[in-house]
Amino acid sequence: MERDITKKYTNGEITIVWKPSTCIHSTLCWKGSTGLPEVFNPQLKPWIMPEGANTDKVIEHVKKCPSGALSFYYNNEVEGSTQVSAETKIEAAVNGPLLVYGNVLIKDSKGTEIRKNNVTALCRCGKSDNKPFCDGSHVKHNFEG
Repeated sequence: MERDITKKYTNGEITIVWKPSTCIHSTLCWKGSTGLPEVFNPQLKPWIMPEGANTDKVIEHVKKCPSGALSFYYNNEVEGSTQVSAETKIEAAVNGPLLVYGNVLIKDSKGTEIRKNNVTALCRCGKSDNKPFCDGSHVKHNFEG
């Protein structure tokens, strides 16, 4: 059974979109020097509080999400219309997913087309329950590559 949960959190100016099934739990959003714990705190409910920092800082941190589980749109725009204007880049994360940066159209094994912007994490270990996307299974299976 495929879980396709989407949660949205707004500060009035932007809406942060979180897709848990896409999350690879990199912790970049909340932990260490890369994190923004005043907005992203997994020990609280809700764990995303977009009013915790100014909009530009929130956007900066959402864009760091390596899986694309976190995205955003301006409330005065149509969701999903924000595209990246950078060249497409593909990078193999050490012991992790294949990261595709840029605008891509992906067709899954059932023929469903999915348009992704910014960063998309594709499974390299073969263990994901959300193929072709990474779901973080590489960690519990000690994938090396």
